[in-house]
Amino acid sequence: MAEITLSAAVRSNLLALQQTSDLINRTSARLSTGLAVNSPVDDAKAFFEAKGLSDRASTINEKKDGIDQAISSVSVALEAVNAIDSIIEQIKGVVNSAASAATAAEFTELNAQYATLVTQIDNLTSDATYQGVNLINGTGTTLTVYFSNTTTSQLSIASVDLRQTGLGVTTTATLSQATSRATAITLLDAAIATLDAKAKTLGSNVALLQTRLDFSAAYANELQSGADKLTLANITEEGANLVALQTRQQLGISSLSFAGNSEQSVLSLFR
Repeated sequence: MAEITLSAAVRSNLLALQQTSDLINRTSARLSTGLAVNSPVDDAKAFFEAKGLSDRASTINEKKDGIDQAISSVSVALEAVNAIDSIIEQIKGVVNSAASAATAAEFTELNAQYATLVTQIDNLTSDATYQGVNLINGTGTTLTVYFSNTTTSQLSIASVDLRQTGLGVTTTATLSQATSRATAITLLDAAIATLDAKAKTLGSNVALLQTRLDFSAAYANELQSGADKLTLANITEEGANLVALQTRQQLGISSLSFAGNSEQSVLSLFR
């Protein structure tokens, strides 16, 4: 079968049309995906740099979720400490009421209230658990929060014992004598001081974790923004490019038609 020979003008116009068509397809892809770099073929350097930044942002976001959960764990402990402090204040009220008690029945009732409130301290510390983490029931738990997977940046929060035994407040105390009441008040004041100190520590840890959470969120955002700068397409520019390419394509088609007409004119000379 004989090959069809095209003139130089026709081949040139066909090549130009093919190149324009490729550019239109590329521009359309950029407009549809919003990306100027979709694969290593588009720009290997930008593609892999952007991937590294995006992967780092994903890792930071994973750590951010851990920090957020840690804030909840510590906040639960802090709320529990404040609640225990309220119970201790109630116990002090019971102890002080014993000073004006006149009968054995009154002392018996006050001692029962005292024992009930002290027992509630243990109940509360046991309930102050968030996702298996309890920082105040004396079980030796340590909450370790990791801020990065590339450095040793972390925060470890050790649990304390704020049960009745840890606070030095027990149900065995008696309110029947003035000396025991004075001793009880001393122990309760010491317990309140312990709770205040623990509340300050927990509050400081919550503030630090919140600061790291905010930093991690901003950091991940900057990393992703950096990746976007390397790969995102300029939609306005690409839109203008598409219009220009479509115009070029129409002109190319017209040029191809003119080239064909020229060959037809040559043919007419032989008729």
